[in-house]
Amino acid sequence: MQKITGYLPENDGLKQALTGADVVVIPAGIPRKPGMTRDDLFVINAGIVRDLVKGVAQHSPKAFVLIISNPVNSTVPIAAEILKQANVFDAQRLFGVTTLDVVRAETFVQEITGEKDPAKTVIPVIGGHSGETIVPLFSLAKPRVEIPAAKLGPLIKRVQFGGDEVVQAKNGTGSATLSMAYAGFRFAEKLIKASKGEKGIVEPTFVYLPGVPGGKEIVKEIGVEYFSVPIELGPSGAEKATNPLPNIDADEKQLLEACKTGLKGNIEKGVEFAQNPPAK
Repeated sequence: MQKITGYLPENDGLKQALTGADVVVIPAGIPRKPGMTRDDLFVINAGIVRDLVKGVAQHSPKAFVLIISNPVNSTVPIAAEILKQANVFDAQRLFGVTTLDVVRAETFVQEITGEKDPAKTVIPVIGGHSGETIVPLFSLAKPRVEIPAAKLGPLIKRVQFGGDEVVQAKNGTGSATLSMAYAGFRFAEKLIKASKGEKGIVEPTFVYLPGVPGGKEIVKEIGVEYFSVPIELGPSGAEKATNPLPNIDADEKQLLEACKTGLKGNIEKGVEFAQNPPAK
C-alpha cells in the first residue's frame, strides 16, 4: 500500500512536498468561467506556476515537471525560464500536458466512425493547448478514419474548443476537471512507465523543442521553439521528437498557419512574464 501525504504552506510545506520527488504535476490555478479564455487566466495562474517551479528548482531540480495549469502555451515557457534562471533547466524533463486534446480527438471521432473504444484509434494532435493553436491531424489517424468533408470542420472545431462546452455546461461553476484528471493521469502514467524502461511509448506533449533530440529540425520548419509533437518517452524524459509535418494534408497546413500565429504571442507573453515579472 502506498502512502499519500499532504502538506500546507506552513512549516516549509512546499519544501517537504517537493524534496525527493521524481515527478511533479502542477494543475494548480483557477478554472475558467463563462466568457473567459485560457489567456484570461494568465494573470493569476502565471504567478502560481512561477512560484511552484521556483520550489521545484530548489528542492527537486531533477524531477520530471508536468504543467497542466492554463494557459499551457504560456505557463510552460514561464517554467522553463524560471528553471534557466536557477541553472537547472533540462528541456527533456519539462512537459506541457496536452493529452486532453488527444483524448477529445479520439473520443469525438468515434461518433463518426462508430468505433466503440477510443483507445483503438491513435490521432496525433500538435501545436499548442488552446483554441486555434490545437491542430488535430485526422489525416494521420491509425487506423485510418474516413470523415465526410461536411463533418470534418465541425469535428476540428469541437476538438479545439471542447473546453468551452464544459465551461458553459457548468454555468460558471468550473471547467473540465474529470476529463483533465484522466488526461493528466494518462500522460503521467506513460512517462513513469517509460522512465522505468518500457519501450515504444509515444505521446504528444508541449515541449521546448531545441532541447529535445530531433526538435531543432522541427523548429526550423515551424518557426517557434515551444510546440507539441509526438514525443518518444524514455528514462531521460523526452528522448525524441517526431516530425509529422511532411505528411499532413492541405487543410491541416492551413490550421498550422493559424496555430503558429497564436502560439508565438502566447510564448512571448510567458517568457516576458518570467524575465520581467510585474510589480506586486
